[in-house]
Amino acid sequence: MLHRNNIETVIFDLDGTLRHNVPSADETQFNFAVSLGISNSPECHRRGAQWAHRYWAQSEELAQDIEGFDRLEKPFWENYCTRYFMALGVIKGEASDLGPKLAQRMEEGYNPQSQVHPEDFTTLGFLREAGYKVGLVSNRTNPCNEELQELGLSPYLDFAYVAAEVGAWKPDPAIFNRAFEVTGSSPERIVYIGDNYYADILGAKNAGITPILLDPRGIFPDAECAVIRSLGELTEILNPQHQ
Repeated sequence: MLHRNNIETVIFDLDGTLRHNVPSADETQFNFAVSLGISNSPECHRRGAQWAHRYWAQSEELAQDIEGFDRLEKPFWENYCTRYFMALGVIKGEASDLGPKLAQRMEEGYNPQSQVHPEDFTTLGFLREAGYKVGLVSNRTNPCNEELQELGLSPYLDFAYVAAEVGAWKPDPAIFNRAFEVTGSSPERIVYIGDNYYADILGAKNAGITPILLDPRGIFPDAECAVIRSLGELTEILNPQHQ
């Protein structure tokens, strides 16, 4: 249970939480899959989205594919899309035929814009004014400080770092050790907000941190944690005046 008065540090994931691809890769990938014959049903969409979230959460499949393919280039993405179709329930042979077609469509037709929702700046401003320490911990390999500056996020953050800088990737709890050192906050006095249940929520739980799942499309209806549809809901959850 979240006790507002005990929380002193709020940490965010970056991609899919503070920074968004518009349109999203998930929506685009599923729409292309539908155009290739996949059932356009909420259940099918949810199944594919859950698989993708699990895959990128340092799964064994991801480790195998990074080892087996060269630097996330075309063969990697063809294999990834084949796995995606299999997660949607397509038999392996058919998935192997459809995977390269989907990868090609994504390469040619997916050109997202990187955005921060304008209302999220208001939420970040509230957290700073309320006295919370605010940080960012991402599973990225490359540093993101320059991008945070370009997106206008830097003034709202007390600290930010990526997984490669500390040699640990969510859901490994060690990724949060630097946050403990920088803030001086114990795990029970921190909340972590992210959109990937398998990386963000399980990672925070592994570290003893209270997780909050950002799930605007209901991808994880059975999530065993606090769930919000927008970051604006944090102003209610973390406002001591509303206890």
